Amino acid sequence: MEFVVVIPARYASSRLPGKPLADIGGKPMIQRVYKQAIQSGAAAVYIATDHSAVFEAAQNFTDNVLMTREDHQSGTERLAEVVEQLGLNEQTLVVNVQGDEPLLEPDNIAQVAALLHHSDAPMATLCVDVEDVEEVLNPNAVKVVSDIQDNALYFSRSSIPFQRNSMLTLDKNSIPVSHFKRHVGIYAYRAGFIQTYLSLSVSPLEVQESLEQLRVLYHGYKIKVAKAVKPVHAGVDTPEDLARVQEMLNGKV
Repeated sequence: MEFVVVIPARYASSRLPGKPLADIGGKPMIQRVYKQAIQSGAAAVYIATDHSAVFEAAQNFTDNVLMTREDHQSGTERLAEVVEQLGLNEQTLVVNVQGDEPLLEPDNIAQVAALLHHSDAPMATLCVDVEDVEEVLNPNAVKVVSDIQDNALYFSRSSIPFQRNSMLTLDKNSIPVSHFKRHVGIYAYRAGFIQTYLSLSVSPLEVQESLEQLRVLYHGYKIKVAKAVKPVHAGVDTPEDLARVQEMLNGKV
């Protein structure tokens, strides 16, 4: 099985401007993410950015950096441009790794690629067990439910599946946390499906939930889901997140 990794590295961020270049132990964050990705066994790892400063910084540690347009509305659009630039075969497995996850485990990258390889779905992703009731109720923690064949049935910011006996009592301490799975935002695609995805009409579900993956389910395509084999750490969205990761990684090569 061969797969490639693409790391979209968008420069602009409302909460943390210039995020890909944020310093972590003397290295830009994008280099930390790249290092994790190359340990996954990928045939190649590419960085796709929209800013010259990120492009130049990435060239210090890899030749596999691509300049993409600034007007993309999503990481999937940027990914489609990369597939076109590289001329990837429609069956090539492409793993989309977010550029703000310097703690991402290489084994999880390889896992989602293998999950797609061994299925007939055009997409695959991962999940983890929900750890506490606050996460169950947190709309920023996206929950996922799957069928008996591990295909996603739905993703939601709401608490799904609804636990009728406990939730109707309004006693959050009685909610069985073990029944919930949190979605992890790493995706594997067959390269040909990335363009197919962009040709699909926007679904009312994805607009209401603000979750792009619901477009896939709305149009009848499958997304394979498996529990991550290694622990999943939160990405970097805020200065507070950056400080946390800096503390964890400072001094590590």
